[in-house]
Amino acid sequence: MKIRRVDPRDTVWEQDHARYRVYFWDVPQLTAHEFEVAEESDADAVLAWAREHAAQHDWNYTVYIVIQGNDGPGLIRLAGVLGDPFAHGA
Repeated sequence: MKIRRVDPRDTVWEQDHARYRVYFWDVPQLTAHEFEVAEESDADAVLAWAREHAAQHDWNYTVYIVIQGNDGPGLIRLAGVLGDPFAHGA
């Protein structure tokens, strides 16, 4: 992990609420279950829900933030499985 100080004036916008995508990985069944969480949810609430829901089903998960880029929407991983969850049994 690399940590450095920043000047908070180097950004041009910020947003208080985000859209999240949560993917649950049922590795033995080679199945994914995808959800989008919007409205006034914060990252802590989404992460807590994802952990709890995954534990109830014995699944792995990945949480993404949905970002709108110039060429369309994209995802930035916030937490959970990195890469292809089916490649190595996550």
